[in-house]
Amino acid sequence: MKTRVYQGVSGIIIITMVTSLMLVYNSSPGDRSSSASASASSSSPPRRLDAAGLSTKKPERPQRLPTSTLEGYTGVMDHKSLKMHCRTCALVTSSGQLTGSRRGEEIDRSECVIRMNDAPSEGCQRDVGQRTSLRVIAHSSLQRVLRSRQELLNASQDTVFIFWGPSSCMRRDGKGHVYNNLRLLKQLLPRLKVYIISRSKMLKFDELFKKETGIDRKISNSWLSTGWFTMAIALELCDRINVYGMVPPDFCRSSSHPSVPYHYYEPLGPDECSMYLFHERSRRGSHHRFITEKTVFASWARTLNIHFHQPDWTPAAVVSSMNSSHTPAPAGS
Repeated sequence: MKTRVYQGVSGIIIITMVTSLMLVYNSSPGDRSSSASASASSSSPPRRLDAAGLSTKKPERPQRLPTSTLEGYTGVMDHKSLKMHCRTCALVTSSGQLTGSRRGEEIDRSECVIRMNDAPSEGCQRDVGQRTSLRVIAHSSLQRVLRSRQELLNASQDTVFIFWGPSSCMRRDGKGHVYNNLRLLKQLLPRLKVYIISRSKMLKFDELFKKETGIDRKISNSWLSTGWFTMAIALELCDRINVYGMVPPDFCRSSSHPSVPYHYYEPLGPDECSMYLFHERSRRGSHHRFITEKTVFASWARTLNIHFHQPDWTPAAVVSSMNSSHTPAPAGS
């Protein structure tokens, strides 16, 4: 009985939030977000652009080009596969490493800009840019995204939203509460581009983690982070990936590392390295393995077109702790 009452109250709250969002959305003067565009063929990697002061001019949208079909990411209403491809991507983390970086204009010059969960750009444009082509969102962040109405509004018309979550949240038989809420959101705001990661694709991400680390996610009481999903998606989507705000795997093990907040938009929040080390060392309950994931990303960057900025670093030649150093296949291949 309590569960039904809770679900009913949650439904009323979500409907109220989404309805308010629709009213604002319908009165919006226009889109401030750049489109996610694509290229039919790879081009040579562009030289890195120097960061500059934030321009007052609206970022130019890259030319729309033919798209590629990405299997395993399906529309919540039509169940069609996502079609998207980018020559260059800026993958913007939520790290406090970005505070004061003045990388915003550099980020906005990328063909596609990828963000995570409810990380805002408004008020932080000088450091993180203002365009959003793709936003990867955890099931647990849905309510926060709905509360960030203006941020969602600004990105809604051209931004692709990909939600991930366990099958219990995403099931389509009426019992998947996240899936049900996303369908409602799509019905009220039909122009939103809302996708979910299929169950079979989620299993592929688990398999990829085990293949690269030798660790079974479930046995080790681990949850893959949104960063893991975002990087793996970017491997399928982008010809070149420029990652902003991601530290190297051994960064937090140094006693001299600077202290920055876990999120750039929560300056009084927990320390980033404290969060990484706590999760990495925890064995009771389910935790993210942030440092293990970054070790995999560094391994991938040795053979793939992945580059790290703010801080700027290049992976060491060899990482002996990893099971493999070969070029990984995208999840689901």
